Amino acid sequence: MALNPDAQGKPIGPLIRSYSWKDVVLYGLGVGCGRRNLEYCYEKGLKVLPSFSIAAIFDLFQETQKASNFNPDGVLHGEQELILHNPIPVEGALVTEAKIAPYYDKGREKGALVVVESDTYSSEKLLFTSRITFFARLDGGFGGQNAPKKSLVFPDKSPDAVYDDCPGPDQPLIYRLSGDLFPLHVEPEFARRAGFEKPIMHGLCTFGFACRHLIDMTVPMAPEKVKRLGCRFSKPLYPGTPIQTRLWQVEKGKALWRTVNMKTGETVIDNGIFEFEA
Repeated sequence: MALNPDAQGKPIGPLIRSYSWKDVVLYGLGVGCGRRNLEYCYEKGLKVLPSFSIAAIFDLFQETQKASNFNPDGVLHGEQELILHNPIPVEGALVTEAKIAPYYDKGREKGALVVVESDTYSSEKLLFTSRITFFARLDGGFGGQNAPKKSLVFPDKSPDAVYDDCPGPDQPLIYRLSGDLFPLHVEPEFARRAGFEKPIMHGLCTFGFACRHLIDMTVPMAPEKVKRLGCRFSKPLYPGTPIQTRLWQVEKGKALWRTVNMKTGETVIDNGIFEFEA
């Protein structure tokens, strides 16, 4: 397989996804909500986690794969940036228009980056903008430019707030029902073929956990105040592993964050940015 150079800059969509309050609740359960976060999993007074938006446009993964021709056996979610323009309704129809940005080549041994940018609307109102970076580990070495380096400088101090949690051992089996049916997260043989001892957590499932943590630490029960959420996925996580999301407040309405594997101390999500209406 080889990346299709003609896909760069070409539009994808419009992609249409209808959903109901039950989809919102199922997503909430998939990212660890329960009685402590009833606002995300009970139809009375239901609120929508901002991270639901990425699960709701998961068809974009398949469309990007078909257009770019990356090898699905080696793909991981590399980075995610989400900008919220308006609150997400608890039910309705989403219309997504997207395009693939220029590919980045990290070399034959490391892989390639395939970036897809999209805007999603409901009733012609812009709800959110997404920038997804797929890390295509088997598609590097095609002679393209490497990605520009970007890093955040975290404050040299203890975090201002932390949130401890533990995804269940069967968490991916619930989360995948929100749309991400990629076998890496459920099929043992596929996971071994991809280089893992067993199926791993969806990066976006851990992302959903972190989104909930960040809201609880800053604007409890007010997901509509979230304006931006971005990160880099740095290490895989196995289901049933305890995690801690750490937050550093850097200015009014802006924080940096990362999520850590509490067993190993490794950072599983890094370079986190969180902006909110203070």
